[in-house]
Amino acid sequence: MYPKLANTIEQLNWTRLDNEDSITVLQPLILAIQQKVDQLEAVNLNFICTHNSRRSHLSQVWAQVASAYFNIPNVYCYSGGTEETALFPKVAETLAGQGFRIFTVSETRNPVYAIKYDDNALPVIGFSKKYDSPFNPVSQFIAIMTCSQADGACPFIAGADKRFPVTFEDPKIADHTPDQNRIYAERSLEIARSMFYVFSKIKRCDCINKR
Repeated sequence: MYPKLANTIEQLNWTRLDNEDSITVLQPLILAIQQKVDQLEAVNLNFICTHNSRRSHLSQVWAQVASAYFNIPNVYCYSGGTEETALFPKVAETLAGQGFRIFTVSETRNPVYAIKYDDNALPVIGFSKKYDSPFNPVSQFIAIMTCSQADGACPFIAGADKRFPVTFEDPKIADHTPDQNRIYAERSLEIARSMFYVFSKIKRCDCINKR
């Protein structure tokens, strides 16, 4: 991983989450991922928020990095919204500041970004889309609802094996204020800490090493 990103990860302190409630919320997701790992199935995670512009992208990116950090194989992270908008530029800027390398693939109303955490790893492709976009898996995935609005608006996610609410406060509350940089950085690190906690609890299946 890039040195600046590795340094950011070292500061996360994911072994100690803020409170027991956070651990309780994350435990069902941990168990669902572990089940897929034990059964040698691909772990497809689709992080869903209303606009697929902030929290869902941050969750997608940090989950992909966490799975790589802990060497959990066959993890594929996606994101989507209940509607399509655009990835908010401050999200890409925040990730760049925390050590990712961001490449703009397409500059349109809904820009497409390649988000890299290592020179030799596939980039995370970031752009806004609906959760059921053809870009995302259509079945055999775990849906993670990153905002309460999307969780309430979508009681049923077609194709999802399971769905879990893992919600975060919207950093949008700080847009166009002096606190914007700080709030976006804090929210990104909060999400990173949660995703690293999740994947730190996943045990690789012994059968992988026996093949």
